[in-house]
Amino acid sequence: MAAGAVTVVEATTKADRGRFIDLIYRLYARDPHWVPPLRGEARGLIEGIKTNPWFEHGRARYWLALRDGKVVGRISAQVDRLVLDHMGPHIGHWGLFECEDDQAVAGALLGAAEAWLRGEGMTTAMGPFSISIWDEPGLLVDGFDRSPAVMMGHHLPYYAKLIEAHGYRGVKDLHTYELPIDKPFPDIVQKIVAASEKSGKFITRTADKTRFAEEAAIVLGILNDAWQDNWGFVPLTPLEVAFVGKKLKPIVYGDLVRIAEIDGKPVAFMIALPDVNEIIRGFGGRLFPFNWIKLLLALRKPKVRRIRVPLMGVIKPLQGTRLASMMAFQMIEYIRRASFENYGATRGEIGWILEDNGPMRSIADVIESKVTRTYRIYERAL
Repeated sequence: MAAGAVTVVEATTKADRGRFIDLIYRLYARDPHWVPPLRGEARGLIEGIKTNPWFEHGRARYWLALRDGKVVGRISAQVDRLVLDHMGPHIGHWGLFECEDDQAVAGALLGAAEAWLRGEGMTTAMGPFSISIWDEPGLLVDGFDRSPAVMMGHHLPYYAKLIEAHGYRGVKDLHTYELPIDKPFPDIVQKIVAASEKSGKFITRTADKTRFAEEAAIVLGILNDAWQDNWGFVPLTPLEVAFVGKKLKPIVYGDLVRIAEIDGKPVAFMIALPDVNEIIRGFGGRLFPFNWIKLLLALRKPKVRRIRVPLMGVIKPLQGTRLASMMAFQMIEYIRRASFENYGATRGEIGWILEDNGPMRSIADVIESKVTRTYRIYERAL
């Protein structure tokens, strides 16, 4: 090819996939807030059904952008049967987008993803989703001055410019909120918690890790029910429920999970995770030869600055009720106490939260948390 020209090739071989993964470690090398993902997890995300149960209902393609033989960008495109059922019959996704600050590179990558989606019968391209909405949805558009918490994405500031110049418009924003947790919540929250304890209408118990698979199924079952009317919702399949449970087990601690029950029936939950990114950020993406030992020792009794709440939910029949509010604040307060007292955390993060999720934004406001990062999902007609 001519010097300086951009060529896009599909990443089909093991070597191609290796270059696909390697690119991010070069692009972000000078970003002080980036946390290198573990290479094994990055590869497992894209390898297929053996390492990612998403492929049970979805299919994906990957491309590399090359200039003078050097990888200068990458992208994926996905068609997900569950997305077609729940988000729209002709909506295709793209994601895992990374590239140098060059409109020609970005345009070539997005064009390749769009061409494949068009060939699959899609009429709308939406992204980024890396790979599903349960992985790392959206592009970071605000909050570049801080590192992401566990299981959250981080991007280079110029990506939004490149994507929007290609004709994409924002369709939905997702926010993360942060707050201090080394001191009690406002008086109104303490009064609600006290009233909830006095009422005796429900209990909130900690999770039992000796019954981890069963507890995970309870939590994710409530999640599928609670979130079914949310924008972008795609249900987790039984295979995904089992996979997520196995993946999260090493970083789930019983006192950071609360399950609310009425007459012994689980009706709500909240899960918090220690910010493991604080532990792995110096690993360079590699567990071997010795980082796995450091991680194993750190996870025995983690001490972190930040705790993240990625998921909470209440079954649909109770949503919008006073009882649901009491449950939510009781679980939040109990997990706040455990986070500070048992893990040394002084900051909490909640999210992501959809920009139009009024109930969750109201809870975030009551506990005096502030938006610290915004992720945007874009779309374009094909």
